[in-house]
Amino acid sequence: MNTSQLDRYTLKQYTRLMISFFGCLLVLTLFQYGILYFKGVLDTIWSTSLLKAIIHQVGFTALMGIIMVFPFNFWENLRPRYGFNLVFSLLGIVIIIEAMLIGYYCTTLVPLGSDLLGYSYSDIKITIANSGGLMLSVYLFIGIVILIAIFLGLYRVTSKFYHRISSMYPFTIILFSLFLGSLFTDGKPINQNKTQYLAVNLYNSSTEDNKYTSNEEYPLIKNPAIENVLGEYFNLKEEKPNIVFIMVEGLGRDFMGEGAEYGGFTPFLDSLSTQSLYWENFLSNTGRTFGVLPSLLGSLPFGKSGFMELDEFPNKLTLFSVLKNNGYHTSFYQGTNSSFDKVDRFLKSENIDFVLDKSGFGINYQQQAEDAAGSSWGYPDKELFKKSISLPRAEKQPRLEVYMTISTHEPFIPPNQAYYEQEVGKLLKKGNYDSRVAKVIEKNDNVFATLLYTDEAIKWFMNTYKSQPNYGNTIFVITGDHRLIPIPQRNNLSRFHVPLVMYSPMLKKTRKMSSVSSHFDVTPTILSMLKGKYEMKMPKKVAWMGGAIDMETSFRSIKNIPLMRNKNELKEYISGDNLYTDGDVVELEDNMNVSSSFSSSSKIESQLESFKSMNHYVTSENKIIPDSLAIFTIQKEKFTDSETVWLNSVYDGKDSDKGYFKARDLAWNKKWDQALLLCRYNLSEAPSHIDTKILMGRVNSWKGNHKEAIKILKECIAVNPNYIDSYAALFDTYYWSDHFKDGLELTYAVEENSASAHEIKDKIDRARMLARKAGIKVVSKTKLTASNHMALSK
Repeated sequence: MNTSQLDRYTLKQYTRLMISFFGCLLVLTLFQYGILYFKGVLDTIWSTSLLKAIIHQVGFTALMGIIMVFPFNFWENLRPRYGFNLVFSLLGIVIIIEAMLIGYYCTTLVPLGSDLLGYSYSDIKITIANSGGLMLSVYLFIGIVILIAIFLGLYRVTSKFYHRISSMYPFTIILFSLFLGSLFTDGKPINQNKTQYLAVNLYNSSTEDNKYTSNEEYPLIKNPAIENVLGEYFNLKEEKPNIVFIMVEGLGRDFMGEGAEYGGFTPFLDSLSTQSLYWENFLSNTGRTFGVLPSLLGSLPFGKSGFMELDEFPNKLTLFSVLKNNGYHTSFYQGTNSSFDKVDRFLKSENIDFVLDKSGFGINYQQQAEDAAGSSWGYPDKELFKKSISLPRAEKQPRLEVYMTISTHEPFIPPNQAYYEQEVGKLLKKGNYDSRVAKVIEKNDNVFATLLYTDEAIKWFMNTYKSQPNYGNTIFVITGDHRLIPIPQRNNLSRFHVPLVMYSPMLKKTRKMSSVSSHFDVTPTILSMLKGKYEMKMPKKVAWMGGAIDMETSFRSIKNIPLMRNKNELKEYISGDNLYTDGDVVELEDNMNVSSSFSSSSKIESQLESFKSMNHYVTSENKIIPDSLAIFTIQKEKFTDSETVWLNSVYDGKDSDKGYFKARDLAWNKKWDQALLLCRYNLSEAPSHIDTKILMGRVNSWKGNHKEAIKILKECIAVNPNYIDSYAALFDTYYWSDHFKDGLELTYAVEENSASAHEIKDKIDRARMLARKAGIKVVSKTKLTASNHMALSK
């Protein structure tokens, strides 16, 4: 731009900048509405909502104009053109942020708010990578270039129609008036400026007053006597039943069961619900996956950002701990990385007997197809179930098995995707869908294809599980962790509205419930049923957030249920038949619809604020239950004050990969004790970080502590039989400690379990050569494989 003739920029250029800034926001707003229309979310682009969005963008432009005018004027008076360049750069950054936030909103249909603070950097990296990170980066770069070009282009164009404003003060009055006017325009997430929404949410979250004023030290403690509402429905046997949970990613009620808005894509689950105890108006307590384990299996409060995000876990009771204390074998299965959302920390605190995650499948299972960026969440649902079925189960010990699926998660790439998308097309032609629903299905056929795939995977699992020990004495519990987010929602409650199915060969009669209950009620209800039949070692007091599940067949809502929309966002609360959401109170109606009539919010808002205070107090001060009631006390690594100071000086504890690399550097420099200390600390924060475990094994071996090294490295192989680094480290340890027979046996195990055995061919050849020299007989592979695998897991 040719401005060489100007000594300094004036209000004229500043106003042109703000007009250009608004032009970019207008382009982004039209882009948002266009994308949502294309996806089938909106019926039309041109609507009252779009007009409100433009008004809010005008208000945001006015606000930015008021804020920026003072640094502009100051720096221009101090040094010509500095103020202009500063404001231009800052506005450019704001435009880019707004574009990214609009992109996020168009994908999730939920604006990004203070939940941003609830995710670690590593979790954010994993989520972006598995949602098309590379392509997202390319599109982002292209989008930034286009936006800056539009910004510059608009600035040039404004010179042709701009009429000079002679004084700053009238201009600021105009801006302030526009800003005030936008405040009186009703705003919903779709038509609010996303940057302003994020800033306000972050401010409100950081300044929220959660002071606890009650005199009760343990406000959640209650008598464990909960009505046994399930006992009459099950023909329980003499032996305690197996209990199997299947938590289905994104399985909202809108996709399953009679009357589902987007029904027809879960035919097996639809059928199973008619042969079961089925709650059609059940609620997840969080709108994202981070809360399902603590809510469903523990009936636990949230903490500020979700229970599993707590820096230190308070004493707690869960279904895991109570059943393990009563002789159950406890296990958890998922096809993804268990460190995501800190699931591994939670499971470790519960002393789970067995955990399967992405690292433990081996070469006989096929990962989910990679997206365009080359990323994959892990193993799809049927592979998860196949792996589980292949594992041994004890005949006489009752078991608690918990499964978490992943296929119905972005980027929605099921195995044999083309086939399932064809099936979606066939169902769309046959189904009696209204035009709006049909358009959504057509535009999101990959999402509905994954629903079909996961439904078939669950059908396969349920049929195949009949061959497992004591199938006839098993109770299956199937529910969603929350509703699929990318598909349009009817109201703010939709994302929490999930089905709950209890199926068992022991079921005496079926029943469909339309009353409202939540995940908080599941653990107390199951334990009450078991206590009613068996001699159980039960806690003298409990601290459940929920109670007995409501068995009423007609619609009713009689419970108080807090709902955490996202991490850091506790904005919904159900009190009886009223829902408080975003400052409004609406009445719950049949099928979880909400009335359009609003009532006074003061009472229910006060209930929510009281809950927030209690929730913060019990989770931050370790006041859920006292030590005397805890079944498993939290086992924490202990570090001296001097160790803590040193650890904090070299590692901030936020990125386990960085912690590992720092420990590795220390080990390479032969600072072995410091490396082991940092490894211990890293594993206390991320228990499933296998590279850190392998490094601990290697360092112990380098120090001559071969016995401890072998123990650690065997554990690594048992957890992740495909990961070649564990075998490489164990081969070296066997070599240095003259364990030639063990080294020979390991050669068969690595070839059987790892697709990367060729990468350490030199170590395999060395182990076999040393075994021959030592006169150790080479046994056939088939005789050794099974015994080796068992030995490695010990």
